[in-house]
Amino acid sequence: MAQKDPKLISRLSRIEGQVRGVARMVEEERYCIDVLDQIQAIKAALKKVEEQILKDHSAHCVAHVIRSGDAADQKKKFDELVELFARYSR
Repeated sequence: MAQKDPKLISRLSRIEGQVRGVARMVEEERYCIDVLDQIQAIKAALKKVEEQILKDHSAHCVAHVIRSGDAADQKKKFDELVELFARYSR
């Protein structure tokens, strides 16, 4: 479960504002390169959120299952991570 992190919530709110800004830019028929630059900024910001959530997952969920000593749960978490990285590499 994702941790309720005020910094992440704040970052996501900023991203939400950026997306609304891009929608306005499109409505206003702004220069394509300017719109694309803003989209790249959104993608970079989302990447940072994604990385933080993955770090949190490793620090909490994965660490918890390792400490539990439950081999079946450990395998399940390991398989989840392998599948996640496989999806990211596509």
